[in-house]
Amino acid sequence: QVQLVESGGGLVQAGGSLRLSCAASGRISRINAMGWYRQVPGKQRELVAAITSGGTTNYADSVKGRFTISKDNAKNTVYLQMNSLKTEDTATYYCNVDSTWAFERRVSWGQGTQVTVSS
Repeated sequence: QVQLVESGGGLVQAGGSLRLSCAASGRISRINAMGWYRQVPGKQRELVAAITSGGTTNYADSVKGRFTISKDNAKNTVYLQMNSLKTEDTATYYCNVDSTWAFERRVSWGQGTQVTVSS
């Protein structure tokens, strides 16, 4: 089993910043990729940003230039620095980890953390 613990969500005014963290633990021999998704009620979950084991990053067009994804390999932790937040960034943010244990690949999801941006 893989456990993901997210933190850092909250309420912020438009233009402000938040930093999300997600720590992975459990049966992990290798982390292949980590990422953040977000979802609002009535809409599909969408990719916000992802980072591979080699450090390659990928961002949704809507957050490019404002959000930065990074990771700490020693801590199996991924971060999402969110700057210049907009009201449309309001959503539940989910951590996603693609990992391997004993040759078995697993995709795990965090419990979600709410980000609310007020105008």
